[in-house]
Amino acid sequence: MKKTTQLKALLRDPKLLVAPGAYDVLSAKIIAQSGFGAVYMTGYGTSASVLGKPDVGLLTMTEMVARAAAIADAVDVPVLADGDTGYGNPLNVMRTVREYEKAGVCAIQLEDQLFPKRCGHMQGRRVIPMEEMVQKIKAAADTRLDSDFVIIARTDARTSLGLDEALRRGKAYEEAGADVIFIESPEGVEEMRRITATFPDTPTLANMLEGGRTPNLTTEELEAMGFGIAIFCTGPLYAAAKAVSDYMVELKTQKTTQKLLPELITFEDFNSLIGLPEYNSTEKHYSS
Repeated sequence: MKKTTQLKALLRDPKLLVAPGAYDVLSAKIIAQSGFGAVYMTGYGTSASVLGKPDVGLLTMTEMVARAAAIADAVDVPVLADGDTGYGNPLNVMRTVREYEKAGVCAIQLEDQLFPKRCGHMQGRRVIPMEEMVQKIKAAADTRLDSDFVIIARTDARTSLGLDEALRRGKAYEEAGADVIFIESPEGVEEMRRITATFPDTPTLANMLEGGRTPNLTTEELEAMGFGIAIFCTGPLYAAAKAVSDYMVELKTQKTTQKLLPELITFEDFNSLIGLPEYNSTEKHYSS
């Protein structure tokens, strides 16, 4: 079964699809090997890991595609990839969708922000007219080669224009051909319930950004509300940054890392994680 078809099947299942956020290939492999059904490639985390810069529209489409291709090649589960604003008008969106498809990802997320975009839980986000985004969604749906390739339409209208406008936009994007609706940064449980009630026939996406504007609910609560996908886009990135920071503090102050050994993955386990035993086996097979 194609990964795109696998993702479509997961979306038809009433069970919540949990897709933790990968900011690089290693984090994606950890997510997949932990048993999650999908990986979400976060633009926020990609900007941090590639550039060491905030998520304010600095990465180009080709940089995002290169990271998406590497992640998709490294894992056996579907990859959902952040496509930002599509990097321009509907014609740009057409090229972006084709490039993401060729990269091997199974879904692209497109948002209705004015470029340069910002992280969905930052202040200062502005949105383009709804009609412009409708044309982008239509272009994305028309240009995909694989009918199972998933288009996630995200609106950032809630923060500046209110939930009613965000839901209105979501309905328009649904009618334009989006497969998943993503109302970014709702500000309360009741707003989250309104989102799922508004889209009974189309999967909705919940963004569980720790410390963000949306309540951080359990996956069981999100499933009971009727969400189809939950992404934990920044948690793995924050966990890694905190662990590395703590390691550096310990080394700097104590002149040794002996105390941290129980908290570190072992040399052998890390080599197994990145596939060294398989490479050794293949090398042996082809050796004389």
